[in-house]
Amino acid sequence: MSSRSNNDLFPPSLFKFDHLSGPVKQHLKNVYSTLSIGMLTACVGAYVHLFTGIMQAGLLTALGSVGLMMWLMFTKHSKETQLKRLAIFSGFTFLSGLSLGPLLDMAIQIEPSIIPSALMGTSVIFISFSLASIYSSNDRTFLYMGGVLLSALSWMVLLTFANIFFGSQMIYDITLYGGLILFCAFILFDTQLIIEKRLHGDDDYIWHSVDLFLDFIQVFRRLVIILSNKESKKNKKN
Repeated sequence: MSSRSNNDLFPPSLFKFDHLSGPVKQHLKNVYSTLSIGMLTACVGAYVHLFTGIMQAGLLTALGSVGLMMWLMFTKHSKETQLKRLAIFSGFTFLSGLSLGPLLDMAIQIEPSIIPSALMGTSVIFISFSLASIYSSNDRTFLYMGGVLLSALSWMVLLTFANIFFGSQMIYDITLYGGLILFCAFILFDTQLIIEKRLHGDDDYIWHSVDLFLDFIQVFRRLVIILSNKESKKNKKN
């Protein structure tokens, strides 16, 4: 029998961030607590679409989520507006989860296990890249990627729109797998940017949670598609 205990798999020192100041650590705690609320409401939104049929996802829910995100952006951050902004954030994440409904429907029809596999994979990626960013925060290593990432995102959006007309499988694969890599890099960048913003006095933890939520959703969406494509090819061979 191994002498290692279960706790050795996740040593407490892994989550000790002594290099961060108290205000930064508290800010990160607020950000990830808010993000957890967002993940919960997104799951509720997806559940509503999949199992109740009360609401249908589509263009209106996508526009609604964008509208709520803009409302949150232009609502001033203060103690007086904290609960209001949290409600707006929850509405935004709920509609985001609702808009995932068609994709999740497709995945369930192919293989129901795709969704938990994609969720687990996304969680591992998110936690790993977040920790990597936090531990290297003093070096500002990933902040210098901002220009490159935004340029890559712009090109990816252009390729996606262009492929509506070309219908190229190669372009589709580039945007799918390239997008997965890109948003993994955004996790590194956004996490470090949040720390840097807090060091300069920006304590808007609700808005900072939006950045990480979008990164998580984009990675999850692409993993669902990749796993669905893989399973479909396997079914065709059989």
